[in-house]
Amino acid sequence: MKNIDNPSEKIIIALDGMDKKNVLNLIEEIPEITWVKVGLELFVSEGPDVVSILRDKGKKIFLDLKFHDIPTTVARACYVASQTGAEFISLHTCAGIKALKMANEAAHEGAAKVNLRPPKLLGITVLTSWTSESFASDLLINESIDKRVAHLAEIASKSGLGGCVCSPKEVQSLRKVYPETFELVTPGIRSLGSDINDQSRISDASEAIKMGASKLVIGRAITQSNDPANMFKSFCDKVII
Repeated sequence: MKNIDNPSEKIIIALDGMDKKNVLNLIEEIPEITWVKVGLELFVSEGPDVVSILRDKGKKIFLDLKFHDIPTTVARACYVASQTGAEFISLHTCAGIKALKMANEAAHEGAAKVNLRPPKLLGITVLTSWTSESFASDLLINESIDKRVAHLAEIASKSGLGGCVCSPKEVQSLRKVYPETFELVTPGIRSLGSDINDQSRISDASEAIKMGASKLVIGRAITQSNDPANMFKSFCDKVII
């Protein structure tokens, strides 16, 4: 059993599909929100200023830009991104060990330049939209998703990253290998019976926490709810186990 003093620490609100006005309205409506995820859509539409605004509101930031390029480019991107004050920054683990190690070093250097605590870099393993069938047909990868996720998580750990992003379906096996200090951040969280949208490998919030997830990324189930504040509270109740 886990004693969770502040369940809101376990939930990262994905601000996908929102503009700055919508984001500020949500934060005002649900002041208990601790973590928010700034993804590609919001970052591209509103720019890095949205991160500063959220930090000024006292929120912790998961900057989910999923960097994936040659090692030098990934490292330079993480160097700059670390200066935003984001606590988490994502990059694709399949960029390779050299890129991940360079990125981790660059993130520490970038944060130090502006006297900030260095972020934890999170390695994206296999996106929750992939199924075994599409994995094989689109990418010609016949290896199981479970094995691929385990391999990529190992690369993230060996490269010194602070954790990885995986679906709830892989959390339990990974937690048996990695300590609590290695963050296992899981999107694909849905209420039982709800629309899965474009996610494939999903789970209920309480199940994901029991299996060892560090934090849950939850977006549309809360942000597009008729009562976001009540839905947020409902998810907080589910992570108290």
